[in-house]
Amino acid sequence: MKYGFPGPVNDVLYRKAYVASYNRAKRNPNWVAEHLRASSFSTPPSSSPNSLPSPTGLVLESEETSLDTPDRHKASFREDLDIPRMFRAKLKDYSGSGFDRGHLVPAADVKESQEAMSETFLLTNISPQVGPGFNRAYWFHFENFTRSLTTKFDDVYVVTGPLYLPKKEEDGKYYVRYQVIGEPANTAVPTHFYKVILGVKDGKPALGAFVLPNEAIEDRKLEEFVLPLDAVEHASGLVFFPEVNRLSYKPLCQVTKCEVIPFRKAVRSMNGAKAWGIV
Repeated sequence: MKYGFPGPVNDVLYRKAYVASYNRAKRNPNWVAEHLRASSFSTPPSSSPNSLPSPTGLVLESEETSLDTPDRHKASFREDLDIPRMFRAKLKDYSGSGFDRGHLVPAADVKESQEAMSETFLLTNISPQVGPGFNRAYWFHFENFTRSLTTKFDDVYVVTGPLYLPKKEEDGKYYVRYQVIGEPANTAVPTHFYKVILGVKDGKPALGAFVLPNEAIEDRKLEEFVLPLDAVEHASGLVFFPEVNRLSYKPLCQVTKCEVIPFRKAVRSMNGAKAWGIV
């Protein structure tokens, strides 16, 4: 077209420890991708390459260059200046909304430097999440489970993002309904969140696709939230890990036990969370 086409709707953002796709219309990520190893949670060397995957198969090489010990208390939530002002999620959107600013790449996953950890507090890595019973409980423990996989696999690749799923109502029809926060109201509140996990051990892949509702979750087994990969792809409009042979991987929960701390133990376990630098 002579005077150009509209767009873009999405931005791809390359950070030191993750890659994110940001949706300008919903003021939420579409996805965030990270690569975890057991060494991700130890003191980093002065220069160690870390490959970052994306759902499109893109690989980013970044270098860990800092020996400082990152501390989440030195970080703060902030707007992402890489996004044009009119399309940014803003701090004031969350003020008084009743929702937590929920990390999609958790700060606790990023140990290589203070700068890298601080980048997880950019609002392009954040979605509105229900706090009690979800972000501060079940989802928190789900993130711990994901980190624990680095003790069982050589490499763990994780893609996380929001979903806006339809629900059948009294008239028998399906509707997509979600709250929007902010002033003006532009930031969408996802109905669900997905996390697609690929673990690789000795070159052999295992994959699990999970979808959790954005609500308080009590004593439910993590395996209840496992869905076929193609169902998550259909709902999200994304193809995950396209370079993996779909006939070659085993279900993650058949290779390792998929389990989170029961909800009734969550409050007690949170008392020790500060020792890990997680809260």
